[in-house]
Amino acid sequence: MRARAHSVLAASVVLTLAAGPLAAPAFASSSGTAVGTTATATTTEHTADGPDGDALRAALDVVPDEHATAALVRVGGTDGGWRGSAGVRDLASGRPAHPNALFRAGSTTKVVTAATVLRLAAEGEVDLDAPVQHYLPDLFTPAFEKPISVRQLLNHTSGIKAGDALGDDFAELYAHRFDTLTPQQVAASAIAKGPEFDPGKQQHYLNINYTVLGLLIEKVTGRPYASEATRLVLRPAGLRHTYFPGTAPRIRGPHNRGYQAVQRPDGTTRLLDVTEWNHADRWAAGDMISTTADLERLITALFRGRIVPGPQLEEMFTLPPGLPKATMSAGLQVQKVGGKEFWLKTGSRYGYNTAVGATRDLSRTLVYSVNATDAKSEAPNPVIGGIIEAAVK
Repeated sequence: MRARAHSVLAASVVLTLAAGPLAAPAFASSSGTAVGTTATATTTEHTADGPDGDALRAALDVVPDEHATAALVRVGGTDGGWRGSAGVRDLASGRPAHPNALFRAGSTTKVVTAATVLRLAAEGEVDLDAPVQHYLPDLFTPAFEKPISVRQLLNHTSGIKAGDALGDDFAELYAHRFDTLTPQQVAASAIAKGPEFDPGKQQHYLNINYTVLGLLIEKVTGRPYASEATRLVLRPAGLRHTYFPGTAPRIRGPHNRGYQAVQRPDGTTRLLDVTEWNHADRWAAGDMISTTADLERLITALFRGRIVPGPQLEEMFTLPPGLPKATMSAGLQVQKVGGKEFWLKTGSRYGYNTAVGATRDLSRTLVYSVNATDAKSEAPNPVIGGIIEAAVK
């Protein structure tokens, strides 16, 4: 199922193709001057608790650095708003980052997928308590004898194991970045491994849950996932630039290029351009391309009940019962940030880290896209940490 290129060979390909300059000298414009921060503040009548523009500007002033080549931030809500950008559009030219750039939104796609399923539930097309085996009988093997509800897919308590990918590490994945692994192949590989645990007994965040939900959407509606997500969520939310690229590796429209730090044998680092990539296997779990303005529109329309009706919308603010450590609901995660309770979703693709979130009352919203140089790392990115800290002051 998974293409198995030899890791050593793949690594040598990465190092051979790594044409980007060393991180340190790259972070200047073509004229030799530093690349600064552009910011716009918007306010409402209630500004006392609004975003701290000085702190946000300071958080972006460090970009570009070794952790990020560009950053876009949009803070909004009823308490006031602020938006800004910093860094470079690409290392070769050093042009300032495009403030309205499109980017790979990663797992924030799951917000759209969850909303699509919940819309179908509101319309009586999907029963959240029904077994997914009922909707997709040909996908599951007898090993999945215990029913998995649609709701358990939404909140990551299904017990389905992760599906295959096109590699086990960055070098291998990069070598196959233009190859196509279909969602159907990913789902079949996951089911072939058998269940990880009984449904509802644990919460394990995995893309496979939303890959299966994408298949469910197509089976129930008889139409492609992208078409239904656009019809039921993107269009009603007023998203003007968001789309699903499918197997197309390029970002359509203005964008800031993404880079991955790759270590040479001598211990020095080059930044490898990873902007162009076929992420079709991420599909309903993470293949959306968007903008900060569109993601702000999405979270605002969603939380105001304009996309999903009230009874179904509650699923996005409800954690699975009996699991005290659970933090994931349908499409979102709850987190305490600066004393505020945020419902949010993060996402990462090589070269791009993204997040969209808000307090439930929409007093504060936050969207960022950071062109991180190690976007899949589990270590905290100080640029992102600085943005979050400033955004919730």
